[in-house]
Amino acid sequence: MPRIDTIPLTDLIDTVEICARMEPAGDAYGGLVPLFFRFESAMDHFHGSSSLMRQKTPVLACSCGELGCWPLLTRISLTGGLVVWDCFEQPYRTTRDYTAFGPFLFDRDQYDKAVQGLDAAIAAHE
Repeated sequence: MPRIDTIPLTDLIDTVEICARMEPAGDAYGGLVPLFFRFESAMDHFHGSSSLMRQKTPVLACSCGELGCWPLLTRISLTGGLVVWDCFEQPYRTTRDYTAFGPFLFDRDQYDKAVQGLDAAIAAHE
């Protein structure tokens, strides 16, 4: 589960959607489940280079675990020592406005270490 300053991304998006009175909202998202969604490489995925859905990358799946059911997409940009997540989108509700959600900026070294840890955890469970 991605976390922003220790807060699960699901909590952050739930707050935005509930406050904006989006329907459905709250408990709609879950993490990407490696059993259901196979990364060739978590590093490629979380660098935005293995995007399956246009120019954006899924960072959350549906609470049921299925990526195609209800994903949250973002643009991932690598700029020098930073990784930026912005331009969030719920592809099945194109009228939703997420301009106030993000951008989220990550230190590139810390981000890459976290993603390498994810790759190692996935490999350990295969």
